[in-house]
Amino acid sequence: MYGAILGDIVGSRFEFHNYKEKDFELFTYDCEFTDDTVMTIAIEKALMESGYKYWNLSKKARYFLREFGRKYPNLSYGANFKGWLLENGRKSTNSYGNGAAMRISGIGWVATDLKQIKRMSRVVTTVSHSHLEAIKGAEAIASCIYLARTKHSKDEIRSYIENCYYPMNFTIQKIRKTYSYNVSCQGSVPQAIECFLESTDFEDALRNAISLGGDSDTIGAMTGCIAEAYYGIPSWMIDKAKEYLPDELIQAEEQFYTYLKLKP
Repeated sequence: MYGAILGDIVGSRFEFHNYKEKDFELFTYDCEFTDDTVMTIAIEKALMESGYKYWNLSKKARYFLREFGRKYPNLSYGANFKGWLLENGRKSTNSYGNGAAMRISGIGWVATDLKQIKRMSRVVTTVSHSHLEAIKGAEAIASCIYLARTKHSKDEIRSYIENCYYPMNFTIQKIRKTYSYNVSCQGSVPQAIECFLESTDFEDALRNAISLGGDSDTIGAMTGCIAEAYYGIPSWMIDKAKEYLPDELIQAEEQFYTYLKLKP
C-alpha cells in the first residue's frame, strides 16, 4: 500500500543518519525506495494470485517474495533473509526481524475480520520468519490496519494492541532521545504503532516515525500503512511517491488498489 511505500521512501535517507526532530523536508534527491516497498508489493501480488486459499497463499508468498527480491537484489535485506531469497530450498529462518511486519499491509486490507487477519498474516510471515515475535509483530500491524479501516477509534486500537500484543506504556517524546536502531519486531513494531496513535494526520504520522530515529525506513513503512487506513493519503504524496518508483512497481501497486476497488 502507498502508506507503507511513502513511509519507506521518506525514511530511507534517515536510516543510518537519524534526525530526531519533525522539521525535515519530506522528499529530497537522497530519498529512495528500499526492500520495504518491494516486499510489500510482493505480498500484495501473492494475495491477488492466491484466491484466498491458505495453502496457495503460502506458496504464492514464497514465490513472489523471491521473484521480486531477485529482481531488486541490491537493497538492504537482512543477511539471513537475503540467503532465503536466493536459495530456493532454504527453509524459513527463525527470525524475529521487522521485515515480517513492514510488508504485511495488504493483509490488513484484504482480511474480513480479526480471525482472518491472524491466520493470513501467519501464513505469509512463516514462509520466511518463523519466530513467534515475527508472527506477533506482523499480526499487530495488520490488526491495526484492519481496525483503522473499519472506523475504530485510536483508543480502541490502543486497547486492542495492549490486550493482545504489546504494553503501550510510553510516549514518543519520552523515548525519542534514547531510542536507537533496532530491527526486531518487539523493538520497533510497538514504537511504530505509537507514532500513528500520537499523530494528527498522515503527514504528521510520518514525521513522528522519522523523528523517533532507529530503523527509519521500516518504522516509517509500518506507521505509514496504519496511517493510510485511518486518514487516507493526500493525492500529491502518492504522485510524489511514484517519482521514486520504476514503472513495474507502480503498475503492480495500481493493480492491487484496483483489486481492492480503492482509489489510491
